Amino acid sequence: MDRWQYLLVLGACLAITIPLEFLGTGVYRQLGRAARAILPVAAAFLVWDVAAILADVWTYDPQYLTGIRIGPLPLEELLFFLVIPICGLLTYSAVQGILARVRRLRERTADRRP
Repeated sequence: MDRWQYLLVLGACLAITIPLEFLGTGVYRQLGRAARAILPVAAAFLVWDVAAILADVWTYDPQYLTGIRIGPLPLEELLFFLVIPICGLLTYSAVQGILARVRRLRERTADRRP
């Protein structure tokens, strides 16, 4: 079970934040926009990661990995740079959506006051 731990954590992050899709502008409904925000940054950090791995600056404990690698990079690390930013975008979008609703509600109630 340990070898699935990293993937399970990433899956839990996605599962916890999926409901936020309905509170904001919809990250999954705007995948192109999300990709333009995430992919360039992910690419830069993946290059950094690969360089650090090849230089033996850091490693990953194989006990917590599936063993699937893309070059020197564990699959889980690649997914990390996609999943965590998506969770961040979902959270940001949801907070923005909630704040917009609160502002509209306050405006409506302020308009009704004598």
